[in-house]
Parts: sequence; C-alpha cells; structure tokens
Amino acid sequence: MTQHNGPAPAADPGSAGNRTAVVITALGVESGAVAEHFAAGHRPLREADGTVYEIGTFHGEHGSWTVPLVEAGQGNTSAGIEVDRAVRVFGPDVVLFVGIAGGVKDVALGDVVAADAVYDYERGKDSEDGFVPRIKTRSSSHLLLQYARAAARRQRWCDRVRPAPPDGTPPRSWVAPIAAGGKVVGHDRSRTAELLRAHCGDAVAVEMEGYGFLQGAYVNPRVGALVVRGVSDLLNDKGEENDRTEQPRAARHAAAFAFELLDVLRSAEQQR
Repeated sequence: MTQHNGPAPAADPGSAGNRTAVVITALGVESGAVAEHFAAGHRPLREADGTVYEIGTFHGEHGSWTVPLVEAGQGNTSAGIEVDRAVRVFGPDVVLFVGIAGGVKDVALGDVVAADAVYDYERGKDSEDGFVPRIKTRSSSHLLLQYARAAARRQRWCDRVRPAPPDGTPPRSWVAPIAAGGKVVGHDRSRTAELLRAHCGDAVAVEMEGYGFLQGAYVNPRVGALVVRGVSDLLNDKGEENDRTEQPRAARHAAAFAFELLDVLRSAEQQR
C-alpha cells in the first residue's frame, strides 16, 4: 500500500492569512452541499486551463480557508485530472473529495466515511477461466487521517449539518476503506457486489471517483488529500425515490464532516 506525504509545512500559526483547501465533487448535489458552508457574499468564478472554479471562503472557529470548488463530473479519470490541475493552479494545503457513496456493509444511511484506503476494484485479467482481480490501492494522507479520526471520535461535525437534522439518532462517522470503479452497483446480488465481498471485504462503501482522486494526489506529494463520503443508499435497498431524499442528506453530512476537519486543522495549527 503506497502513501503520499502530508500537507506542506504550515506557515506561522500567528499569521492571519487564509489557508487553501480545494474541494472536488462529482455531482451538483455534492457541490451545493459544500457551497452551503461558504461565507455570504461574492463568490467569484475563476477559469484556468478550461476548468471553472467557484471560489468560496469558509470562516471556522479557529481560522479561515479559501476554498476553490470544482465539479469534476463522474469517474476516476476526471477526478484525477482535476486534482493535478487544481494543485498546479492554487498550490493548496489540502485537497478533499466530498460526495456520496453506496453503503456496502456496516454503515447506515446518512453515515460519513473518511476513506483510509480506496480500492480500484476493476483492475484485473479477463481470461478463459474468468476474471482474475488485480486490485490496486491508494491511501489518503496519514496526517489528514489522524485528524479525521479525531473528528469522528468527537462527533462535533454533526452540529455543522445544514439545515440542522431533526432530533433523533445522529449519523455515525467512520474511517474505513472504500472501493471505486466505473460501474453503478445496483444490487447486492450483482456480479460487482459479489466481487467486492470476495476481494474488498473490508470496504464499507462503493463509489466512482476516489481512486482517481488519490492517484492525482499521489503525483503531487506535497499536498494532503482525503476522500469524504456520505452514504446515500445501500446495495440491498436502492431506488430512485430514495435517492431523491437521501442524496442531498448524505451530501450535507459529508460536507459538514469536511468543514469540521478543516477547522480542526486550523485549531491544531494554533497549538504548534
């Protein structure tokens, strides 16, 4: 398992300057959930090399972040390209992928998963004896995972969900592996679901961009990277009507966790 380095060294903690965190999403519902955390006011668009970024500002309890937001579309390839491009354009401290995923096991609707590893489950050899997986793995940044575990333990991210969820059992947060590939996995008895159970047994969720995103970060080792996903459906309980209600909720939960993580990073910076 290959890991890349963490964020570039932080500037003087006493500095009033913003840090920069690029956020990449695949879908409009995910971008909208991220933008809900931006400060009110002008959010300019910036075009660079054919990609358009919405530039937001996040004011946390412990400091501010400049947040270029880009909607990359679906798929590992586009996610990887946009990471590499955004790093060259903005030189960010961290890059985050924030979005939704399907739950494979253990997780419930609305839970959030910070991926400690992402499996490219589609790698393999198709022979006369059938498909033989040759799964590749990329990892999120060690330092960001440490802070993600702290954020998951504290559960304060739930207070950032917008709008505030109704009273009831709060969603859980996990730091666990996920799987990424080009297929929409539509049922828990599909061939892909069987492959995930057989060869990615500890993956708790499945999506379509995380591996490409971390591959883009891998070739830019001075930036910290993390995949954050909200669970919007379960492989044994999928449906279009369910998606209409659960996708926005899962996206808001993932965004809340991501911005809590950014504030935790600024808090830790002040203690150095």
